[in-house]
Amino acid sequence: MRLLPLIALLTGLAGPVTAQIAPSSSEVAAYEGLFRAAHEGDVAEIERLVAAGADVDARDARGRTPVHVAAFASEDDALRTLAEAGADMNALEHRAYDVVTIAAVADDPELMSLAIELGNDPGLVTSPYLGTALIAAAHLGHVEVVRRLIAAGAPLDHINNLHWTAVMEAVVLGDGGPDHQAVLDALLSAGADRSLSDRDEIKPLQHAEARGFDEMVERLRRKD
Repeated sequence: MRLLPLIALLTGLAGPVTAQIAPSSSEVAAYEGLFRAAHEGDVAEIERLVAAGADVDARDARGRTPVHVAAFASEDDALRTLAEAGADMNALEHRAYDVVTIAAVADDPELMSLAIELGNDPGLVTSPYLGTALIAAAHLGHVEVVRRLIAAGAPLDHINNLHWTAVMEAVVLGDGGPDHQAVLDALLSAGADRSLSDRDEIKPLQHAEARGFDEMVERLRRKD
């Protein structure tokens, strides 16, 4: 088994979060109309613009719609107002991110739950890695986000184009600490498949053993 070379490769990867591109300061400065109102959380202006016929699903140069802009700015009220105006809550920007995954990566469980409430599917395939919000949150050790995604019915065993599941990413891209341990426990307690291996047929347990993550090893060996 090529555990050590593979682990060296994994620790050199930045992971799914690097592919997200929030609006830059220059983009924000150039925003007009719904994009500016969404970024600023200006509900009254959103309502005024929508009443005047503004396109709630307009795209900026990076394929972001106003709901993406509101998500990156963590503007809950703007997001709700846009959704109530008919905005597509399952829209993907040019890097294939939706609001749920943006919120999951930002560790913003309240915004994420709101997006799901407003119709954003928690199981969408997102990112250039063809992953899910759950995989991204597991990678980052965002425990509350993971728990809420599980409760919302996010797929536990989705395999991305790196051939990793949420369980795998919690181990190989985590630090073995309390947050990633809690993420792993939440996934396994919900019924995630611990036996799914990577492309080299290495299972999460073997990766945890190789990295010296003793608590994860113990949890992966348990059958409950």
